[in-house]
Amino acid sequence: MLIGKGFKEEELSGHNVREIRNLARQVRTDILKMAQLAGGWPVGGSLSVVEALLTIITGADIDPADADNPKRDRIVVSQEQAVPAYYAALGRMDFFDLDDAIGLFRKAGSIFEGRLERSVPGVEWGAAPPGQAISVACGLALSARWQGHKPNIFVLMSDEEQQRGEIGEARRFAKKYRLNNITAVIDANNVQVAGKTSEVMPQNVKYEYIADGWDVIEINGHDPAELYQAVRRASQIQSTPVLVIANTTMGAGVSFMENQPEFYSRGLTEDEFNEAIRELGESPDLTEARDYRTAFGDFDFDISAPEPEACTIETGFPRTYAAGSVLSNIDALGAALVDVGEESSKGGRSALAVFDCAHGTQTGLVPFAQKFHDRFLQCGLSNRAAATVAAAMSIDGVCALLTDFGIHSIGEVYGQLRNADHNRTSLKIVATHLGLDAGSDGKGLHCIDYIGIISNLFGYNLILPADPNETDRALRFMLAQPGNWVLGINSSTAKIITDTEGNPVFAGAYEFKNGGVVQVRPGEGGVILSTGHMLPRALKVWETLDGDGMAPELLHIPCPLSIDRDCCDEEPLLRALRKGRVITYEDHNANTGLGARVANVVARRGISCRLLTMGVTRYSLSGDSRELYRLGGLDPERVAAASKKFLKR
Repeated sequence: MLIGKGFKEEELSGHNVREIRNLARQVRTDILKMAQLAGGWPVGGSLSVVEALLTIITGADIDPADADNPKRDRIVVSQEQAVPAYYAALGRMDFFDLDDAIGLFRKAGSIFEGRLERSVPGVEWGAAPPGQAISVACGLALSARWQGHKPNIFVLMSDEEQQRGEIGEARRFAKKYRLNNITAVIDANNVQVAGKTSEVMPQNVKYEYIADGWDVIEINGHDPAELYQAVRRASQIQSTPVLVIANTTMGAGVSFMENQPEFYSRGLTEDEFNEAIRELGESPDLTEARDYRTAFGDFDFDISAPEPEACTIETGFPRTYAAGSVLSNIDALGAALVDVGEESSKGGRSALAVFDCAHGTQTGLVPFAQKFHDRFLQCGLSNRAAATVAAAMSIDGVCALLTDFGIHSIGEVYGQLRNADHNRTSLKIVATHLGLDAGSDGKGLHCIDYIGIISNLFGYNLILPADPNETDRALRFMLAQPGNWVLGINSSTAKIITDTEGNPVFAGAYEFKNGGVVQVRPGEGGVILSTGHMLPRALKVWETLDGDGMAPELLHIPCPLSIDRDCCDEEPLLRALRKGRVITYEDHNANTGLGARVANVVARRGISCRLLTMGVTRYSLSGDSRELYRLGGLDPERVAAASKKFLKR
């Protein structure tokens, strides 16, 4: 054992220091071999971080034989260049067979990808985009706190990624919520692809952290004794999160690479590789490793991250709003959240965390915040950090819900949502103020691509409820599901959708299910397909056509992505499409929304029909939503006229 678990010893012995230095030499050899076998991957930045990685890994309370222990310390690495170093260090600590990592680094079908993935034992978070590590650490620290644990959460970053805005958001969040078990270490080698980090984008990193309330320790990042003392002190400080700035040398350990920026962006020639390996005292022979790499069969490993798990959360019984009730989908959301908060809090800790990005008074969160302030996390306008913190919490048994305007919770944080998808999280999002219904907010806040954006994320599901009754039921359904989900609603007062006898359609025996198609009105000669908050307008269109004696069938599609992804196994929809005249009605970009999904189904199924897609064709203006629908040709009167002409063809 190099270092006692938990950094309990006051200092490293001389023997421990020598062992770490020797292990660092071996890890550097592993890194060079990995990179060379992978075609000459640049390793200058990987060599500089070795001592810091080894100090954290050998001192953290983690065990390869019990890698999923809920009380374990966590290590989150977002430094892109550190990937082979982390693989080598974990392999040396017996988390997996080191020969696999060396021989199969960046090999198609191997788990040892060029960026960290959760499928690798010992890796807590797959970090494709740099700059998310502190956000992830915040999520893991919060979920551990709520489960009654307080492990050390270690973060390893580069100095170049400090240029990312999400880091500032996350460090303020960590300070606000007293996540004092977070220790962040920066590998400060002052080099990035574009040149010296201090010249590419000058920063005073130390004082940025101090200004946000962190304690900062600065050390020699190649001295194991100093590293140990700094990390030990940081893990003992209970009053604030701590940053350790480890000043390092790019290319450390190989004399001709040290402080030479070219080796940050290019690999080694064969002669350079041989010279570097010999300098480290090892043999440069790669014959056996090359043979293993060549013999490796495709997909011999399970290359996927762990499957997302459903939260153990009680959602209670749905509310029913009578016909004529005056409320919005946002009102229904707020009431349902309070119900879920009460149900899930019975008998102990709640598994529900609700994140707000400063718009809670407009997104229905006030009742929940007032009643469950300990489960309400106010992030201000730190949308990017909020998305990542919530996603990280969701892999650790917490039902994490992020609520904000659609333009912020979908459009602005697309990169964060994509990386959450890579990590197979169970993030839940409520996106409000969708479509032209946002009205006077203007084109800058009109989220008109909520279907198109989410359709690009393979692991996400999308629900667009039509009225308060369906919003209530869809929310409760979503919170109990594994995986990533988005619930999208509008902001205006919503009409309760009723059947021909005046009874609420989405109440009584109605039970929400993913992919379901709901017949709202019968009809012949064609079909109108609508989704979400556009259904009341679609119903007006149907009533106009019915008055003219040519009413088509009216179907509501609350899950527009499922009809295409699942090759449309819903018989009511297929039967309707075969009527030959299909109209889609939405306030989404007409090229990428419901109409596009229906067109895919029609083409894949070989259905012969004509298709009229009524949707948004340009950015709108600022004004009353009714005027915006009229200007865009999407008010019920104009849609009815266009539909009548279309159905007569």
